[in-house]
Amino acid sequence: MTPLKYDSPTSLTQGLSAAQASKAKPNTMENRHQESTGELMLSQFFTFFNIVNYILAGLIILTGSYRNLLFMVVVISNTLIGLIQKIRSRRTLNKLALIHQQTYSVLRDGKWEPLPVDQIVQNDILRLSSGAQIPCDCRIREGFCQVNESLLTGESDALDRSAGQDLYGGCFLVSGSVLVQAIAVGDDQYMASILHDARKDKERVSQLQEMLDMLIKFCTLMLVPAGVLLFLKLFFYTRLPLNSAILNTCASVIGMIPEGLMILTSTALAAASVKMARQAVLIHDLYSVESLARVDTLCLDKTGTITSGNMHVQAFLPQGEETQEQLKQNLADLFGSLGDDNVTAKALRTALQDWHSRQKAARTFPFSSTAKCSGAVFGDQTYLIGAYTFLFAHPDPAVLDQIEDYAARGLRVLAFAKGPELSALKKGDYTLCGLILIEDELRPDAPQILDYFRTQDVSIKVISGDMAQTVQAIAGRAGVKGKTIDMQNVSDDQIEDVVSAYSIFGRVSPVQKKLMVEALQKQGHTVGMTGDGVNDVMALKQADCSIAMGSGAQAALAVSSFVLLNNQFSVLPRIVLEGRRVVNNIQRTASLFLVKTIFSFILCVLTVLWMRSYPFIPIQLTLVSSLGTGIPAFILTFENDTKRIQGNFLVSVLSRATPGALSVCLSIATAYILYVTQWIPMDQAAYQTICTILASVNAIGVLYWICRPLSLVRLLVITLCAAGYAGVMVFVPSLFSLAALNPMQLIAAGAIALGELFVLSLLQKADWHHLYARFLPSFLKEEKQILAREYACEEDRDC
Repeated sequence: MTPLKYDSPTSLTQGLSAAQASKAKPNTMENRHQESTGELMLSQFFTFFNIVNYILAGLIILTGSYRNLLFMVVVISNTLIGLIQKIRSRRTLNKLALIHQQTYSVLRDGKWEPLPVDQIVQNDILRLSSGAQIPCDCRIREGFCQVNESLLTGESDALDRSAGQDLYGGCFLVSGSVLVQAIAVGDDQYMASILHDARKDKERVSQLQEMLDMLIKFCTLMLVPAGVLLFLKLFFYTRLPLNSAILNTCASVIGMIPEGLMILTSTALAAASVKMARQAVLIHDLYSVESLARVDTLCLDKTGTITSGNMHVQAFLPQGEETQEQLKQNLADLFGSLGDDNVTAKALRTALQDWHSRQKAARTFPFSSTAKCSGAVFGDQTYLIGAYTFLFAHPDPAVLDQIEDYAARGLRVLAFAKGPELSALKKGDYTLCGLILIEDELRPDAPQILDYFRTQDVSIKVISGDMAQTVQAIAGRAGVKGKTIDMQNVSDDQIEDVVSAYSIFGRVSPVQKKLMVEALQKQGHTVGMTGDGVNDVMALKQADCSIAMGSGAQAALAVSSFVLLNNQFSVLPRIVLEGRRVVNNIQRTASLFLVKTIFSFILCVLTVLWMRSYPFIPIQLTLVSSLGTGIPAFILTFENDTKRIQGNFLVSVLSRATPGALSVCLSIATAYILYVTQWIPMDQAAYQTICTILASVNAIGVLYWICRPLSLVRLLVITLCAAGYAGVMVFVPSLFSLAALNPMQLIAAGAIALGELFVLSLLQKADWHHLYARFLPSFLKEEKQILAREYACEEDRDC
């Protein structure tokens, strides 16, 4: 990368003046633009499906049959409901994001001010410390740090950077503290697209998104050609009048459009986001709600997740000839020079608050997550503090036994050592001067929360960079059981076996965390990851669903799906339940919509190949879809169904929808045979009325099967919809172009309807789930792997 160029250095004591800042280029990007309310309205009203509906409405207007425009009331209502909910949710989330937005310490007129990223301007002086995501391309003016540039280079190793060297936007500081000057801001920076959205390099596509995308593709490919072929058949071959051909064609196309599904889905997700926002949970991606609801393996970073993130020093234990006073004074000197501001450093500074630094270091080595230590050079000696096994090339077995004993009690043990002057942190034969015992504070609600996940069959993996014994002790206090392993000597190719066999992992490197998540995903698991530190970023990005604590490193917050703004670990079960509620309800209502889409497509094909005319006109199909799909779907979308989600979304929806679609097609085909043969004398109006009755009865039958097991609300929905159909056919049949049927026609309609319900019950018993999973395209290979395991279990009863 080319070194950054800038005109002149800004004063490190004054920074920019207010006048200079007002004239400088701001750190804003063009692609950060948020849709205005007007733009949101345009995008909501002019979706693909709505545009098709507008065209169909225009064609119906040409026929003069205005009553058949009733379907547009449903379309406009759905659109308005979705728009209002989106505006409400956006306002709520924007307020929440504004309150909790990340700020940077910027020097203006000699004073340090906290400013949001878009108020930073070119040539500003900023103070960056460990965990901060770099807001723009900068030149280090003072200090030393280690930076992770994996977003640029793909390499995860921390790189040393000091005065005169460059830092690039989107990367983040692993350790250290520096004063930097903003050089390239906004769209001028090297990697502007990553600055505010580090998650873009890993798109998370949920099964729900996948299904909706498939529906749009299907409708895009099939609606126009199917409609054109049907019109040509009706007008040129069957020789229906132009108006009748248009109405028949419009009815077919309207039936194939799942007009309310998209809006109902976005409305349900937006409502869930508002609910979570009220619990101080910020969602970066609405579809992550589904991913979290499907999580079956939850990886927990110990510090800051099952522990509160607060630590306190329990004891200072001098070693060798070092006294208690000498140990504390040396530590005070060390931390008086070090800029480390992690929780361990804060705990030590609190414990040493009565001791003051007496000497200034000539050089410092900020904490490195790779070296697991930090240090400073005083004269001809270097003071080092960190993990004992990482500091000493030849560890003393007696000291190791002592450390293991403390670790087994859940204490972290840091070693303080002295050695010759160093050029870099590395293992050596130093002099051990003392051990420091530090205790993590367990979250009081951690055992209860983890027990909840166990009852939901979610596997828990506790991952930490601490000693394995320490992690095991704390995990045990939190109620996590399972085997423990030290990851120091585990090679990358062993990780896939290790993650299956163990539940508690110590001495895990940042790269290993990511590899562990990848290994679990390869085994077919949906993986959730919680964390709050820079060392968690790669694993958070890799996980199917990532959750960061609000007090965590800025880089961790940027890559996560959810941010628990108040660090409220206890809210996780509620988030999972909300996700399950949304996905289960959408899955159920999507089945209702797809019944109509599938049977309308099949009837269109049958009409092109066999039938003389389409069995409905638009207003009749509006009646069927409103009472049998739209109204019950809207009510059921907000039902409190929190059972565990299983299987692929698309497979589940198609499996539920297919029996209803086939049964109504078979019943209408039977009615058509009676119509064309005149075994039961009827005209076209009577035939269409019988078809409407059959579709309505089928809709109630499908609703019953989808609503099982019945609750009071579900039973009430079914009863009201059935009563609605009956009321329309008795009191206002002419409004929906329904003809009066003679006794023979009523008997025929009733007989076919009974047969339809019988066929529906038989089709419901078929194993559509396995059928679709076996024959759908390769994107369902994960589902096929799950089914293969199920079949293996069926054959092996000891599975």
